[in-house]
Amino acid sequence: MASTSSKYIVLFDGVCNLCNGTVQFILKRDKKKRFVFGSLQGKTGQEYLHKYHLPTDQYHSFMLIEGNVLYTRSTAVLRLLKHLGRGWQLMYLFIYVPQSLRDGVYRLIAMNRYKLFGKKEHCPVPTLEERERFLE
Repeated sequence: MASTSSKYIVLFDGVCNLCNGTVQFILKRDKKKRFVFGSLQGKTGQEYLHKYHLPTDQYHSFMLIEGNVLYTRSTAVLRLLKHLGRGWQLMYLFIYVPQSLRDGVYRLIAMNRYKLFGKKEHCPVPTLEERERFLE
């Protein structure tokens, strides 16, 4: 299990192609290795869902945990981009768009993600090199 001190924890739908693509996007750009990952379906993901009193059988939101603060939906994505750096933090300006609008677009994509991007039968297994970045 990866150490989570001074790390950002990303929780995602492990069977969603869009979510897995997002994780790969982060892995390639996170040169400082500040992000660690866990699927919502996995043991650690389920523990965090319990901790934050969220349903353990619904995986409609991308989540980012900073310290003890949980961010979901568009706010999680924007905060992640802010911490990713290398120009991606400019996207954080969208935080000034009302959350109801941002989350409306987020929900539209989330509700159709399997139709648009497909779905895997199981969570993909990380490579040996990536394993230290995953919480399962």
